Amino acid sequence: MGMCATEPCKWLGPLGSHVARLIHPCPQWPYCEKRCSYCNFNKYIPRGVEEAAMRSCLVTEARTLLRLSGVRRVESVFFGGGTPSLASPSTVAAVLEAVDQASHLPADSEVTLEANPTSAPGARLAAFGAAGINRLSIGLQSLDDTELQLLGRTHSASDALQTLAEARRLFPGRVSVDLMLGLPAQKLGPWLQQLHELLGHCDDHISLYQLTLERGTSLFTQVQRGTLPAPDPEVAAEMYQEGREVLREAGFRQYEVSNFARNGALSTHNWTYWQCGQYLGVGPGAHGRFVPQGAGGHPREARIQTLEPDNWMKEVMLFGHGTRKRVPLGKLELLEEVLAMGLRTDMGITHQHWQRFESQLSLWEVFGSSQEVKALLMQGLLLLDRRCVGELGGACQESQGALAVYPQTQEKCKRPTRRGPAGAGGFILVESEN
Repeated sequence: MGMCATEPCKWLGPLGSHVARLIHPCPQWPYCEKRCSYCNFNKYIPRGVEEAAMRSCLVTEARTLLRLSGVRRVESVFFGGGTPSLASPSTVAAVLEAVDQASHLPADSEVTLEANPTSAPGARLAAFGAAGINRLSIGLQSLDDTELQLLGRTHSASDALQTLAEARRLFPGRVSVDLMLGLPAQKLGPWLQQLHELLGHCDDHISLYQLTLERGTSLFTQVQRGTLPAPDPEVAAEMYQEGREVLREAGFRQYEVSNFARNGALSTHNWTYWQCGQYLGVGPGAHGRFVPQGAGGHPREARIQTLEPDNWMKEVMLFGHGTRKRVPLGKLELLEEVLAMGLRTDMGITHQHWQRFESQLSLWEVFGSSQEVKALLMQGLLLLDRRCVGELGGACQESQGALAVYPQTQEKCKRPTRRGPAGAGGFILVESEN
C-alpha cells in the first residue's frame, strides 16, 4: 500500500514568511469493489458511482487547494484510496491536467497509482499510462491463495503475478508491490518462500507491512471471538528480520521501516512524508499538511477532508473544497513530527534537515544533555560519530557528528505495521560539540 495522507523537505520553515515552491498532491478515490477483512480505511462499496460528478469535484478541490498553498511546482502526485484503479483513466487525466494548470507538473514528476490485480488488466494499465501515470503500487499482499481469501482479497496469487508482469512491461523500473506479514497462523518458512518467489517476479520496490488488527474489521472480530488465532508477534518479528536480510542480499536498500528499493527506485512521494514535506489531501477523507498562502507567521495546517463522498461533493460544489477540519500545528507539534517521521528512515534526522524547521536550537542543544540519550550511549545502543548525510537524489555531505542506532538495535526495535513502526528506529544525526 502506498503512503498517501499520513510524507526530502523542500519546505522553508513553519514560522517563516516564505511560500513553499514544491508540494505533493494526493488525490483519493474512496470506492472499492469490496471491503477487505483487515481494512478500516475510509472507503465505500457503492451500488453505482457518479464518476463525472466525482471527477469534477476532484478537479475543483485540487485547483482550490493548490491555489491556497501558493506552490509553483508539483514534484509528485499519488492516487490513493480506496481503489483508484477503479476510476477511469479519463478521471486521472483530468486531475493531472488541473494540477498542471493550477501549478506546474513537470514531465519527470513521479505520478503513482495504487492498483489491485483484479481491477488492473493490461489494457487498463496501458490506458492509465497514457493518462499520465508513470509508477504503480500494486496491492499484492500475499502469494498464498488461502491467505488472500482470509484477507478478503478479490484476486488469486496467479492474478497477482500476471498483473505484476504486465505492470513491469508497461512501467519498467517503476512498479512497487506490497507483501503482508504477521497474519493469523502464518509461519516463518512458508512466508519466506513467498518472499523468495516474489523476488523472481518483482521490480525494484517492495513494501513489507505487518498486519494490524483494527477494531471494527472482520479480521479483528474473528480473532476476538476465537474463530481465528491471534497473530504471534514474535513470529512476525522473525519474518520481518529475516525478510530484511533476504531483501538486503537481493540488493535492496531499506530506506524506511516498511520500504525497500534497489537501483535508486525510492518513492519520491513517500519520502516526502518521512521528511515532513508539504502535501495536499484531495478527495473524501484525505489528509494534508501545508502552509496556506498569505498565512504570514501562522504555522502549517493539518487538514482533513469530509469523509462521506456525497457530503464531500456537496461541500466542494458550494465552497470549492471539502475541508472539514483545519488544525494549526504549533512549533513543538511540528518538531515532534520531524522526529517521529525521520526516525523511520535510514537517513534519520540530519543536522541540516533539523535546521530547516528549528534554526535557533541545534539537535545537540536539544538532546545533547538528555539523560535518556546518555544512558543509551553508555549501553552501546546509540553511536555518536561522523556520518555522510546526503539528501535523496543530492550530493553527499559530511555532518559534524552523528547519533545513530546500531544496526543490531534496529533489528530489535523496528517493525513495520499498516500504521507505523512498532518502536523507535533509524538514525538521529546531531551536531557535535566541536
